[in-house]
Amino acid sequence: MPRATNGAATRRRHDKILKAAKGFRGARSRQYRMAKQIGMKALAYAYRDRQTRKRDMRALWIQRINAASRELGLPYNRLIEGLTKAGVEVDRKMLAELAVNDPEAFKEIVELARKNQTAPVAVAKSA
Repeated sequence: MPRATNGAATRRRHDKILKAAKGFRGARSRQYRMAKQIGMKALAYAYRDRQTRKRDMRALWIQRINAASRELGLPYNRLIEGLTKAGVEVDRKMLAELAVNDPEAFKEIVELARKNQTAPVAVAKSA
């Protein structure tokens, strides 16, 4: 009686890995062993970079808020301090959206933050 190796299951397992590696260059998409290694690495990068993307987006929002609020004469840290003391719970993503798409609403928020400052901040005059 011939030796049974369960080749059908092995073929399915290999095909699943090679299908996931489709689009990789060279042997990475054709050889099972290499496809498996690079596939695991790709999953690790994807997991890591989902966290990095959140960090990068928050940094971008803060830069946009800072630029828009400085134009109105209030630096970012004073803006956040004033909003915290005023009890305004608008997250940085929404503040950045307002700064870019609705400057009038953002200006009102900056004025509210300015009123709730511990030390008054001088308004910079535009020339």
